[in-house]
Amino acid sequence: MNQQQGNQPIKEFRVQGGIKAAIWRNEVQQNGRTVVQYSIKVQRSYKDKGTGDWKTTDYFRPQDLPRLILAAQEAFRFVSLDDEEVDESSASAGT
Repeated sequence: MNQQQGNQPIKEFRVQGGIKAAIWRNEVQQNGRTVVQYSIKVQRSYKDKGTGDWKTTDYFRPQDLPRLILAAQEAFRFVSLDDEEVDESSASAGT
């Protein structure tokens, strides 16, 4: 999955301090079945003091870590619940 070709995340969690977790969902074939895989990108936005432009980084300051943890937990919760929905719909389709 190439995130640079205009693919959009299925969900984003934004946390105070410019921290964002973005989630991509990708269906792949494994052993004859369709399997859902997720990619999660966490980044921090900041304003460049020299140019005034908004930029992103994947480096975090110590004071960012509690917010990073929150964004990561929300992303994990989302993909875990989405996996359960996929499993339930697969089970329902078989009955």
